[in-house]
Amino acid sequence: MMKKEIITNSRTGEKYTKIIHDSGLEILIWKTPGYSVKHAIFGTRYGSVNTTFKTSDDPDFVTVPNGIAHYLEHKLFENEDCDVFDLYAKTGASGNAYTSFDRTCYLFSCTDNFIPSLRILLDFVQKPYFTEETVRKEQGIIGQEIRMYDDSPDWRVFFNLLEGIYHENPVRIDIAGTQESIAKITADLLYRCYYTFYNLHNMVLAIAGDVDEDEILAACDELLKPCENKNLISIVPEEPDRVKDSYKEQRFEVAVPMFNLGFKSKPVSSEDIVRETVMCNIVEELLIGETSELYKKLYDEGTINSSFYFETFSGDGFFVPIFGGESRDPEKVRSALAEEIKMRSEKGFDAETFEISKKYYYGSLIKFLESPESVASALVNAGLRGTGDAFSVIEAAASVTLDDLKNCLKTRFDTDNCTLSVIRPIEK
Repeated sequence: MMKKEIITNSRTGEKYTKIIHDSGLEILIWKTPGYSVKHAIFGTRYGSVNTTFKTSDDPDFVTVPNGIAHYLEHKLFENEDCDVFDLYAKTGASGNAYTSFDRTCYLFSCTDNFIPSLRILLDFVQKPYFTEETVRKEQGIIGQEIRMYDDSPDWRVFFNLLEGIYHENPVRIDIAGTQESIAKITADLLYRCYYTFYNLHNMVLAIAGDVDEDEILAACDELLKPCENKNLISIVPEEPDRVKDSYKEQRFEVAVPMFNLGFKSKPVSSEDIVRETVMCNIVEELLIGETSELYKKLYDEGTINSSFYFETFSGDGFFVPIFGGESRDPEKVRSALAEEIKMRSEKGFDAETFEISKKYYYGSLIKFLESPESVASALVNAGLRGTGDAFSVIEAAASVTLDDLKNCLKTRFDTDNCTLSVIRPIEK
């Protein structure tokens, strides 16, 4: 029996509908009356880290080659009789897809013909078609993609960082896999992974825009294929607490050295990941955001430039606060940050500055709700996490305290457990 629930946020007055369809699929619909753009995302909890898994049908865990989730995403766009992008062209929709470390999502945006476009999305994602011939053909295409990213210093400085931080976690491996791993992919393996992870009980459909809920459900009733919940379990290898390497370096044809500095943290549960990520984001802003004293000092002396950034890299089985950019002296950035972290761990942050940063962060989240594309992303994030709701990030930003940040600083920013990844110019 289909279950329907209205999720409302008391702070903003916003609301969306959560439906557990008879097929097992979770459907999230956020209406934005008056907006011309409509956005839909059909996602599955299947990313590059999900290489070891079992279902209730399997006697034991199976491990598949790295890169197979990304490979599968590519192949789903090729039906037996047509190309999906040709179908979207007829409705005027703009389609796309992506594979990340812990999910694969198929999406489209449109202004008109939303239901015909939705039908295309629901149809092709549920209609795999692989042959050994088409799989071999794709190996060459993805092989070229891997080589292209291997030639990108931005890509390499990031994955060199992950290789330095993690000993066993597959997050350290390129999402597309390696030349060696994709050579092991077969049509049979693709079908096995598809029917394991593309089970509707493991998927979420998120929609935002000026849409008709009854029309959406009518299309879902017609096109969704009910399936049995296979009680999927996916695991990652046990990971030591300490980083594998504290320093990684590679030479590239770059004018200025590039760096990533990452702090190894314990992964958190899906229930806690939103709040922990929000706290880290605010800590990073207070430590070295553009209005901080440390940023001004390093920028004015030329140690960092406008390319400097920070982020919290978090997901299923991984959690790393990261700082990066260009610098002629990456070691100095690392040392300056370590001193700031030590000082703030002892003294804490200024209360007035904290309130300003907190309000700015909260305001940016509210502004985020003005875009159907952003709203759909928030919905699918909430759905694929499996707990909480799309408003949990707003609630976390509103409720975080100075004591929370001080604890976060001590537990998430261990200056003795970090990795510095540097890309330096090729020596002439």
